[in-house]
Amino acid sequence: MKAIKEKQFCGSVAIVDDEPDALYTYSVILKSNGIKDITCIQDAREVPVILKERSFSVILLDLSMPYISGFELLKYIVVEYPEIPVIVITAINEINSAVECIKAGAFDYLVKPVEKNRLITSIHKALEINRLKEEITGLKESLLLDDIEHKDAFSEIVTVNQKMKGIFKYVEVIARTDQPVLITGETGTGKELIARAVHRVSGKKGEFVAVNIAGLDDTMFSDTLFGHRKGAFTGAMSNREGLIARARGGTLFLDEIGDMSEASQIKLLRVIQENVYYPLGSDMAKNSDARIIVATNQDINEMVSSGKFRKDLFYRLKAHHVHLPPLRERKDDIPVLVDHFVKEASISLGKKLLKYPEELIVLLMNHLFPGNVRELKMMIYDAVTRCKSSILSLESFKDMIDVSNSIDKELKSEIVRFYIQMRFPDKLPTLKEMEQILIDEALRRAQGNQGLASSMLGITRQALNRRIRKTNAP
Repeated sequence: MKAIKEKQFCGSVAIVDDEPDALYTYSVILKSNGIKDITCIQDAREVPVILKERSFSVILLDLSMPYISGFELLKYIVVEYPEIPVIVITAINEINSAVECIKAGAFDYLVKPVEKNRLITSIHKALEINRLKEEITGLKESLLLDDIEHKDAFSEIVTVNQKMKGIFKYVEVIARTDQPVLITGETGTGKELIARAVHRVSGKKGEFVAVNIAGLDDTMFSDTLFGHRKGAFTGAMSNREGLIARARGGTLFLDEIGDMSEASQIKLLRVIQENVYYPLGSDMAKNSDARIIVATNQDINEMVSSGKFRKDLFYRLKAHHVHLPPLRERKDDIPVLVDHFVKEASISLGKKLLKYPEELIVLLMNHLFPGNVRELKMMIYDAVTRCKSSILSLESFKDMIDVSNSIDKELKSEIVRFYIQMRFPDKLPTLKEMEQILIDEALRRAQGNQGLASSMLGITRQALNRRIRKTNAP
């Protein structure tokens, strides 16, 4: 039962000791704690030969051995295979010996008889530090490359934006680890698409299982994720597996984690820490090897600060963090997204490929898109549905943008606060001068289109035209 609760992890360990009893004892301890890939080496002279043929995640090394001393072997491994952490295990309980080994490059120094938990903890730390080094190296190498290695994994995400390309590269580095991933970003930025991309790049054979946990109380959360046993509650007529069982060997994606109750947060923390869970009505732990990916559109840092979200769970989930920029920060994607959605909508609705006026891109580039890519897609589909000709109507988009702006009070208040905080020169500009500044800026943003500029200024096209004529009059 104890072995079930130990954290599972992947890694190969070599044990180098001339005493058969020691090799057997350490092997049993490691196997009982989930480490299955173990190589026992009794003759120290075999180590250089074996290391040429294969590598190890960790090496446990005795100091007192015939033929080659453990200290000499330690120095050889550190020079020739610096990526492999070496844990020295010895009966020599001397400070000088420990200092010399650490100075020579040993990861840890343990004195026989080694306490089981101390040994396992040291191995875990060595594996974790090695994993972080590999990820940092991989991330550096990935960022130096221009191309995305797994382009197919990101095929659902339409972008030419460099921020997004950088996120793709980061995803490629972290995807093959088993650590949790936290994805943050506003509604409609594509958090689930990124989660699916992580799953595809990971190479995991199991399913990608997604669940939105918003609105689930603790009982529903437990039943949905962990399942239940017959008789666990009224109406539980038979056993039922939860989604975490369905995601075995794959990925479990939990959306809207900011809405989790305190009790549910504790249960999720246990799954991540110990890789075990309990179905409702059962006191028997079940193992889980599903990769956990979570997402939220809320300010998770603020929730942690205010005590609404557990700090320990937050740091566990933030092993890898992907933050998706809103569409207003990647406006270079708007033209390619418009092309993509117009084609997609035309095909979906059985229409010939529609065209759109050039002014449409200018109009959309000046919209704040509180609903992000999802809002843009909705706009395009609605316009294509209503279109009776071969060209999309600009007016239908203007109507939708006016409605969305009237709803988006938060973004409007941000604009007001910005202008309130503007710094003026000592001599205030006149109202006439400010009017001309606003007109010039609106025309610049609208690329000279007076219809769009007048919409931005909240006046009619005729009123704008009168002001322009008045300004240009001799």
